[in-house]
Amino acid sequence: VFWSVVVLLGAALILLTLYRENTERAFDQRLLVYANSLAADLVALGDPERDLGPVGDPRFELPLSGWYWQVGRPDAAPRDLRSSKSLFGGQLPRIDRSDARSFGEIRRAYGKAPDDRNLRIIERDIDLGEDGRFIIRVAGPADEIDSDVARFRLALIVTFSLLGAALVVSTLLQIRFGLGPLANLRAAVGAVRRGEADRITGDYPKDIAPLSGELNLLLDTNREILERACTQVGNLAHALKTPLSVIVNEAENSPDDVAARVREQAAIMRDQINYYLDRARAAALAGTLGTITEVEPIVAALARTFAKIYRDKALAFDVVVTKGARFRGERQ
Repeated sequence: VFWSVVVLLGAALILLTLYRENTERAFDQRLLVYANSLAADLVALGDPERDLGPVGDPRFELPLSGWYWQVGRPDAAPRDLRSSKSLFGGQLPRIDRSDARSFGEIRRAYGKAPDDRNLRIIERDIDLGEDGRFIIRVAGPADEIDSDVARFRLALIVTFSLLGAALVVSTLLQIRFGLGPLANLRAAVGAVRRGEADRITGDYPKDIAPLSGELNLLLDTNREILERACTQVGNLAHALKTPLSVIVNEAENSPDDVAARVREQAAIMRDQINYYLDRARAAALAGTLGTITEVEPIVAALARTFAKIYRDKALAFDVVVTKGARFRGERQ
């Protein structure tokens, strides 16, 4: 969503800038048509001091209409300038010529009208040979450019807002439904971890189905490794217990002190072997994914066993287990 907004904002700024440039260019073309018309009239008169006829747009005849033209020599005094009636005795601002490359170049700029309105001004030079050089300036209200750009900006904001909302909604829908199979896969893995299932089941898209298959293979491999470990633990227990039993039996038949110490140490070794082998087996089985044991029946069985073992002590056992409590591991 963030990058969609960034891209849309960048695109909107670029489009707005390009539209303003095109609007200014089109407006300048209109002004240039009027300037060329004035230049043609100036050449056709043959006398550069005669008054120029109407340009063709009645707004040049209305006082302070925002549409103005002005013709004069480069060094002419204000009284020697000829201008449209709309200028109402005023004077158009000069355009900076410091960066002009050559005479006759068309120059464009913004300036202020006599009534302080913003103007878009275009200026061009014309050389009449022996009659000298003249500068033609034509200006129009910059408000037209600004209002046109403002309308485009409003349309752009509405359009891109709708587009952005559509992108956000489509992105959220894509995440919701496109990533739905991953959420299902996560739930299936959680079910295996909690012991509710021993394998990952369900139909997944072709991009996720291999992952589900690999996870099932991993679970199977893990179970096989742990089963082999349990088998090896049992084999080790039997392999050690048999020699120990032989040693103990031989020691039982010898009444001397050495035999007694052998019996004592053999008993300790047997207890240690049983203890650590049981711990190893329990630790291995506890790490099996999906191994879950209900707590209440096991605790109840232990209570019954203790009651039988210690019946001479008259012990009472109260079994209090939270309903549904489970142990993640083998019952042993």
